[in-house]
Amino acid sequence: MSSWDDLIKHCNSCSKCGLGLGRTNIVIERGSRNAPIVLIGEGPGEQEDKQGLPFVGPAGKLLDLLLDALMFSPDDYYIANIVKCRPPGNRVPTEEESKKCIVFLREQVRLVRPCIIVCMGSTASKHIIDKGIKITQERGIWRKVKGFYILPTFHPAAILRDESKKALMFRDFKSVREKLNKIKKSDS
Repeated sequence: MSSWDDLIKHCNSCSKCGLGLGRTNIVIERGSRNAPIVLIGEGPGEQEDKQGLPFVGPAGKLLDLLLDALMFSPDDYYIANIVKCRPPGNRVPTEEESKKCIVFLREQVRLVRPCIIVCMGSTASKHIIDKGIKITQERGIWRKVKGFYILPTFHPAAILRDESKKALMFRDFKSVREKLNKIKKSDS
């Protein structure tokens, strides 16, 4: 895959795992392909599968509110998931499913060329940062890996289940806002 067209074509024709058999739509991307930030989630839910876009259900609406509150522009971010097809019953993708699909995510990151990657939730953090990561203990801690600033945080769906995490996630995204501001300032 060397271009966006190649990536989309490969995603749409993928049958590497069983997830594709139950999908309504493949869920590849939302946001700016030139964004300085890539937000990574786990996989599509029901609304995402219906609409073919990541983070458009209740968790996505919460994420949008958070991004708006911290004055991120739609040009600031690109949203993708570890897997592109909805796991049955919104279960966590298996290791095998994730391994087969992560090649597409790597290509997305290569094509976007962000400065910042935000791993939303345990699944994204385990596949991007470290298999042994404990999201509740390590969220909000920046890492610099292969030229990217990477931050793990809670998945917005976790906030919908447990509002006590809301302030922590807000703090994490405030840190992303500050990091982006520093990067933009140093580039000018």
